[in-house]
Amino acid sequence: MATRGIRGRWMRLVGTVAVGGCVLQLGSCDPNVRTTLLSGLATTTEALTDTLIQTFFTSLAQDAAGGSGAGQTTT
Repeated sequence: MATRGIRGRWMRLVGTVAVGGCVLQLGSCDPNVRTTLLSGLATTTEALTDTLIQTFFTSLAQDAAGGSGAGQTTT
């Protein structure tokens, strides 16, 4: 249990340093490049979120129908 706590703290620290470094790098970046990068990240994040939400509700609908939906394709 103690190892998990130390590992979690380490991962949180690494994440914080990575995000902080990205913010500093984007601050000195060309505004056009920064805008392009951030709009691309926003589009990717929105698409991923939409996919996860659709998958969640599809699995709920399949569970409500009484089956696991294994092997079925959804269109």
